[in-house]
Amino acid sequence: MLGGGGLVAANVYASATEGTWGGGGTDATGQVRSAGMATIDCPDVGSRLTTVPDDAREAVDRELAQLDQQTAAAYQQLQASAESVRQDPTAADEPIMNPLKEKRSATIERIAVAIDQAGDRPEGLESLAACTLRPAQDGAGGDTGNAGQGSAAPSDGAQQGSGQGQNGAGQGGNGPVASDYADITSVQPNVPNPPQQDDASRGTFTSECGVNAGGLFNSDNVIVAPGVSNGAHHFHDYIGNQSNNAFASDDVLANAQTSCVDQGDKSTYYWPVLRLQNGKQERDAGAPGGGTEGNAGQIVTAKQVTLTFVGSPRGKVTEMPRLLRIITGDAKAFVNGPTNANASWSCTGFEDRQLKDKYPLCPSGSDVVRTFRFQSCWDGRNIDSANHRTHVAFAGPDGACPEGFRAIPQLVQRIVYDVAAPSLDDGGRTVPLFAVDSFPEQLHKPVTDHGDFINVFDEDLMREMVDCINSGRTCGPRGGDDSGATTAPSPSDGNGASDAPGTGTGGATADPATSAPAEPAPASSEATQEPRTDATTSPANTTKHDKPAKHDSQSSQQDGRTKQDSEGGQTAPAKADKASPAAPSHSGAGEVGQATRTPAGGQAAKSPAAQEQPPADRTEPQAVQGGGLAETGAHLWPAAIGMLLALSGLVMLLRAKRLRY
Repeated sequence: MLGGGGLVAANVYASATEGTWGGGGTDATGQVRSAGMATIDCPDVGSRLTTVPDDAREAVDRELAQLDQQTAAAYQQLQASAESVRQDPTAADEPIMNPLKEKRSATIERIAVAIDQAGDRPEGLESLAACTLRPAQDGAGGDTGNAGQGSAAPSDGAQQGSGQGQNGAGQGGNGPVASDYADITSVQPNVPNPPQQDDASRGTFTSECGVNAGGLFNSDNVIVAPGVSNGAHHFHDYIGNQSNNAFASDDVLANAQTSCVDQGDKSTYYWPVLRLQNGKQERDAGAPGGGTEGNAGQIVTAKQVTLTFVGSPRGKVTEMPRLLRIITGDAKAFVNGPTNANASWSCTGFEDRQLKDKYPLCPSGSDVVRTFRFQSCWDGRNIDSANHRTHVAFAGPDGACPEGFRAIPQLVQRIVYDVAAPSLDDGGRTVPLFAVDSFPEQLHKPVTDHGDFINVFDEDLMREMVDCINSGRTCGPRGGDDSGATTAPSPSDGNGASDAPGTGTGGATADPATSAPAEPAPASSEATQEPRTDATTSPANTTKHDKPAKHDSQSSQQDGRTKQDSEGGQTAPAKADKASPAAPSHSGAGEVGQATRTPAGGQAAKSPAAQEQPPADRTEPQAVQGGGLAETGAHLWPAAIGMLLALSGLVMLLRAKRLRY
């Protein structure tokens, strides 16, 4: 039952063989060498479960989430005992490590029993119960002799004033540290560019879904831990689908509102939030997933988010199945090793240089860029898998999919932040450190960065996407279609290593547009929207969408930088989509994907009115929406018409007087 090792190897080949890791590298055990505090290294049980019967999936997911909770609790104990453990590492055995092993043994046994009741009992899981205490390391992987570095247990997750702790240990007390950063100008170009075959699918399809200016956050993960609140133990940014939480069923996702300009895209796109370690207390400062688990500081709203679907250098792509789940990267890569890691960090103007286990220090005038290149090969059967990986795969270095897999549009997700390079010499006190949220024991390492995607495209729109990509055009909700365009970004081996859309492959690249795409507010569900069609006219007329009506919003400030564009606005599509077809069940014939789950009592899709009041699990929005110009215009039209009539009458009167003489 624990087979499939060859398939897993094929899935992660590109990640494991990619060259530069920004100076950190790995040790003989495959662990990432990067400085930080002492932490707890537990075998990842979920990644070993390549096959789980559908009837056991709910129980197994619940128990896997329990394992994560046990590790997080043990790590917090380790923080509280940092001084005694620093002096004697064995001091953690009796109060922390041995009880953790006992709890994990019981949980792993429940997992084995749940699988046994629905299929064949997996063998060897009991060997995964024991965890190890991983001492603090310096940049070269050596023991620092200071396991307690900056690791005082946070009370509310935000240590006002003092902020970063020793050597820039982060205001949550568990990272980041100075050695987690690297000067991007010292990195050599390292982006491969696989050759394009004659029948390559060179087109691109872009979806615009905003930057989460409305502040939709939670610490759930509906893919990995469905039905479990705080299953991620860190906060995510969400764009696109507005109903994503731990309890969202397929039907809820299919009938939700979307922040995407094209209302036919109700897909959900999410990733760990980026925070400034500046002492600010967000609403989650004392909450699970936030400050109580070491995720502290000011949440940064992205300056720009680009969602581009690209083709294959080897041939045509096929449609993604509706409700396909894809996770790229590994949230536990710091202790798991880089096998499934897929982080890519860079700076605008330098995107031919990608860092994997370092945050970039960008020169003045350059912005931080996170790029995720999702898996681009699908097994042709399943929309999910037990470990959420084996149903999709990365293409090889030559762009070819593994045997038995077919090419699908590859999502390239590019997130730009206006954050300054932190001052490392004083631990970020002058210019604050920044880091992504993580599981507490992962110490906010950049290698743990990851992205999640659930395809909830309207089926007609998905067909349009595939046709656009296969025919070599450039399509988007506003930019329309440039027929015959061949300037699409070249797909790489799927490891975040190729250029972001719009960048070149040699030397420094030109900066992309600096203004963030306006974020659409959900449109009324009673309205209908015309489908996107191909066009070849100017950008202003390249689509049949009505031009979105703009709304004013009050821009938030961060470190003196305005986080909204110069218009400060959000756009709302003038028309909403037609009723979406019912989402297919995950447990349909031929699928071994995660079964559809509906929360107790049923959960309906949120209405636009309901979305105006953030639920308790959201932090304060980074921008406050103001009154819309469309609403104001509705009141001004009568006055404008009256004024026009009055002016017409005056003109006629003057002409009559002239004719009289």
